[in-house]
Amino acid sequence: MHVYIYDSYVNQKKYDKILASIETRITDLGLNGKICRLGLMKNIVSLVDTELKRGAKTIVAVGNDSTVSQVINSMAGSSVPLGIIPMGKDNNLIAAGLGIGLEEEACDILSARRITKLNLGQANNLYFLAKAAITNKGTVVEIDKNYSIEIMGPGEINIINLNINNEPLPEKIKIDPQDGILELFIKTKDSKSFFKKITGQSVFPFKTLTILNESHPIILDNSIKVPAPAEISIAKQKLNVIVGKGRSF
Repeated sequence: MHVYIYDSYVNQKKYDKILASIETRITDLGLNGKICRLGLMKNIVSLVDTELKRGAKTIVAVGNDSTVSQVINSMAGSSVPLGIIPMGKDNNLIAAGLGIGLEEEACDILSARRITKLNLGQANNLYFLAKAAITNKGTVVEIDKNYSIEIMGPGEINIINLNINNEPLPEKIKIDPQDGILELFIKTKDSKSFFKKITGQSVFPFKTLTILNESHPIILDNSIKVPAPAEISIAKQKLNVIVGKGRSF
């Protein structure tokens, strides 16, 4: 059975027609299932856990990057695949990186059921699929416990598992959420890439690092805030995800 997790924002009237067309398409494709609507009184972790125990065959996040991030943190390590139906053009970079189009097109991808097992990044006890980010200001990065870097200028540190922003990459480097490696990408005001200056490449691969910052949190998948210090690594848990042909890897 498919279980559809509707984010609370899709209950807005402006999404009524889109939801109706999605639900019609789902019926036409024979993908009917249970609809669960998120709200202030519903705990998504408990909700997803209950549906998995009841035998859900697919969990589908209907919403945006925030919805996907919450669902991932509720089902990491489960063999049940995650499907995504992005609602609206804003804040749906994860779906785009996975080659999933908007709304009805996403239903067709769900029906094709092209399942890929992907790595997850982990920041302390929380997970991310695409990236973790933090401002350069006040941040120290300890890499594989061998050395540390402090960036003094303005900019942003990105730890990437799935390339959702089409970052310019040097030749021979491809970000792949199946290779068991995370990529560190540091942008500064004076240079698009800090590491290009010191290593000749704009992406630096690693397996474990620690981020220190007393004032600013780490943001996972543009959604979840994690206070520093935080150890960031590839999680032992993986996730089966239904992807499209146009994915970025």
